[in-house]
Amino acid sequence: MSFARSVWKILVAIKDGLVLLLLLLFFWALYAVLTLRPAPGMVHDGALYIELNGPVVEEKARLQPSAILLSGEAPRREFQERDLTRAIEAAATDTRIKAVVLDLEDFGGGRQVSLSRVGAAMDKVRAAKKPVLVRGMLYTDDAVQLAAHASEAWVDPIGGAAVTGPGGTGLYYKALLDKLQVKAHVFKVGTFKSAVEPFLRQDSSPEAKEATGAVYAALWQDWQDEVKKARPKADIALVTQDPAKWLAASNGDAAQAAVKAGLVDRVGDKAAFGKRVAEIVGADPAGTEGAFRATKLGPYLADRAPSSAGKAIAVVTVAGDIVDGNGGPGVAGGDRIADLVDKAAASGDYAALVVRVDSPGGSVTAAERIRSAIARAKAKGLPVVVSMGNLAASGGYWVSTPAERIFAEPGTITGSIGIFAVIPSFEGALAKIGVGTDGVRTTPLSGQPDVFGGLSPQVEAVIQTEIEANYRRFLDLVAKSRHKTPAEINLIAQGRIWDGGTARQIGLVDQFGGLDDAVAWAAKKAGAATWHPVYLGAASDPWNTLLEEMAGTDSTEAQPAAHDLAGRVALAQSALAGRIAADLDRLTSGQGAQAWCMECAGLDEAAAPSASAKGWLAALLKLLV
Repeated sequence: MSFARSVWKILVAIKDGLVLLLLLLFFWALYAVLTLRPAPGMVHDGALYIELNGPVVEEKARLQPSAILLSGEAPRREFQERDLTRAIEAAATDTRIKAVVLDLEDFGGGRQVSLSRVGAAMDKVRAAKKPVLVRGMLYTDDAVQLAAHASEAWVDPIGGAAVTGPGGTGLYYKALLDKLQVKAHVFKVGTFKSAVEPFLRQDSSPEAKEATGAVYAALWQDWQDEVKKARPKADIALVTQDPAKWLAASNGDAAQAAVKAGLVDRVGDKAAFGKRVAEIVGADPAGTEGAFRATKLGPYLADRAPSSAGKAIAVVTVAGDIVDGNGGPGVAGGDRIADLVDKAAASGDYAALVVRVDSPGGSVTAAERIRSAIARAKAKGLPVVVSMGNLAASGGYWVSTPAERIFAEPGTITGSIGIFAVIPSFEGALAKIGVGTDGVRTTPLSGQPDVFGGLSPQVEAVIQTEIEANYRRFLDLVAKSRHKTPAEINLIAQGRIWDGGTARQIGLVDQFGGLDDAVAWAAKKAGAATWHPVYLGAASDPWNTLLEEMAGTDSTEAQPAAHDLAGRVALAQSALAGRIAADLDRLTSGQGAQAWCMECAGLDEAAAPSASAKGWLAALLKLLV
C-alpha cells in the first residue's frame, strides 16, 4: 500500500511539474508576442531604416513549426513588396522621417517587377527632397536595380558589383533516367511546353530557346532602361561587355570599378556610411560607432496604418505554385483561395474583387477551383479585375481568365498556355535488380497506371486524351476571356511564354499598370468615389511573428548571403541538391495534370525551388548530393 502511495505521489509531482512548465511557456510566449510585435508610437525622428536581409516577395510564407523542426534550418526572412512600398511612400510625406536608408548587405533578391515598384517608391521620396541612401557589399542585378533609385549608393571597400543579366543553365536528366532505367511517361500539349524537357532531353529544344530567349531579351532591355533612366551615369555596357577588362582597369579593386562605372557613388564601410547618414538625420548617442537615429520597418508600418476610407475593394493574392488543398500563404492552395473568394462574394462587404497573380502555375485542378470561385463572384455582380505581378503564366493565366480587365507590367511573364503530366515507371530498374512483375487483370485499365510493371498503351492513350481535353478547355477559357476564337488563341498558346509588352500586343493583357491601377479601375467600375483595398487572408499573425524571432530570421548566420563572386558560386553549389530534389519531386510525387511554367520559376534566386522534397526519390537524391 505504501508503495502505491509513493507511486501516486511521483505521478502527481510529474503532473504538477508539467502543468507549471506549460504555464511558464505560455506566459513566456505571451510576453514575447507582446514585446516583439511592433506597436504605434515607436517612430522616432530620423531615418526610416530598412535592413533587407531576405528576398522581396509578393506574399510572405506562413511559418510552420513542424517544418522548422524537421528541416533543422532557420526559415528565410521575407519582405512583402506592398509593405516596403507603403512604408517608403509614407516616408515621403512624414515630417519625422528625414531620409530613407536601405541596407542591402544580406539582400535576398527579388523579381524585376517587384523591385521596379520599390524603386518607384524611392523616387517619390527623392521627389519630396529627402535623400535615399543605400549600402551594400556585392551589388548584383537586383541590388543594382534598387541602388539606381538612390540619391547615394555606397559599396564596402571589399565589395563590388556584378551585372549578369537574365539567363543561365538548366538541368536535364534524360541520360540519368536511362542509366537508372527509369522511364518517364510524358503527356503534353504545346510545342513550347518545355517543363517536361528535363525528363526527355539532355538539352533545351530550339523552340524552348526561341521563346525563352525572346522573353529574356525583353526583360533585360526593360532592366537596362529602368537603371539608365534612374541613374543616367551608369555605364552598363562597360560592366557587361568585358567584365575582366573593366576590373583590370581598376587594378582588381571591384569597389572602385563600381564607382567608375557609375553603379554606385561612394566607397566606405558600414561605420563610415552610418556617419554619413548621421550627418543628415542625427547621431544616436546611445549607439555604437556610426549609429544614427532611425525607425525600423516593422514599427513604422504599425504606426502608419492603411486608410479605411471609402468602399472596400477585396484583394485576393495568388502567389507561388498553385497546389491542391489549403496550402499557403506563400503557395497558392486552391481550396484556401477559392474559400476566400466565395466568402468575400457572399459577405456583401466589398464593392469589387481584384485578383493579384504572381504565380508560375501548378495543379490544373487547383487552378480550376480558383477560377470557378472567381467566376462565381463575377456572376454575383462583383467587378473582377486581375493584376499580374512578376508571373502569371500557365495556371497563373488560367485563374486570370474570368477578369473583366487584366493589368500587367512590361516585365511581367505570362502566357505558357499548355498542359502536361509526367508519370515515371520502374519496370526496367526493377528487372535490373532481379524483381519481376505479374498479375491478373479484369479490364485493360486494371492496376493502371502501373509504375512497377509499366503503363499499358490503353492507359497512355487515356491520359493523353485527358491532357488534350484540358488543353482545349484552357483554349476555350482564354478565347472567351479575350474575345477571340480558340484557333486564334492556339496560335499564341502552345505553352509559349511572353513578356508583358508582347502579351499586350497580342491581346493576352489589356493595359499596363500595377496593383494600385487595378484597384482604382475596379473601384471606378463599382462606382466608388473613394476606396481602400482589403487584402484577404493576410491578417497579421502574432504567433508567426514570434516564430520568426524564435527561428532567428533576423540572424544573417541563418541566411548566408554572397558578398563576392566566389560566395555566389558557393551558394549556387549549396543550392544544387535542393534544385535537383525539387525537379525530381515533380517526376515522382504524383501531382497529376499540371499547368506550370518551368522557365518562369527559374528566372532568379528569389524564385529558386525550395530545398525541401516530398518525393522519395527526390529526398534520397538530396541526401546523396
